[in-house]
Amino acid sequence: MPGTAHTRIILASGSPYRRKLLQQLEIPFDCISPEIDETASSLEQPDALALRLSKQKAQAAANQLTPLEEPAIIIGSDQVAACDGKVFGKPGTKEEALKQLTWCQGKIVTFYTGLSLLHLGSSKQITRLCPFSVTFRNRKEAQLKAYIQREQPLDCAGSFKAEGLGITLFKSMAGKDPNSLIGLPLIDLVEMLEQFGIELL
Repeated sequence: MPGTAHTRIILASGSPYRRKLLQQLEIPFDCISPEIDETASSLEQPDALALRLSKQKAQAAANQLTPLEEPAIIIGSDQVAACDGKVFGKPGTKEEALKQLTWCQGKIVTFYTGLSLLHLGSSKQITRLCPFSVTFRNRKEAQLKAYIQREQPLDCAGSFKAEGLGITLFKSMAGKDPNSLIGLPLIDLVEMLEQFGIELL
């Protein structure tokens, strides 16, 4: 197996949310912030986009590394939100965040999180799609603006910050792992690490 007790773990993300989640597994890891173009190609579906971006993030992080003496596993993850055929990325501005949240009122929003693990040396890569759905409450515009002002969810797909006040926007949730809402599905990650021989217990 490519994994050993001395395998270096690298999180291909600058997200403090993903970093905090990975710390829950109590394994040492490093972070690299990869730069990739997150623009969707023509007619690309949200699930395919999330998978592609997670793979590209892992590979982009690998490209930033010099040849290593020790084995390493790079974790790439990306999230795309979709509702009624409309795909939502990171809003970037408060105005766009309000548009996204207004669109989702009373609807079901699906968050597609792509998770990709790349082993340097063997070049083995495994990837999974981790969907999670939420039903949005109907909120007044003033409430949405208050949420945006307090949480500043400008770097969150669909403007949802589930680890904060974003939970107040949800009526119900359905899926395998609520951690995927924050951008790193830990249940699937543990299973994938074990495929590389990384045992956490």
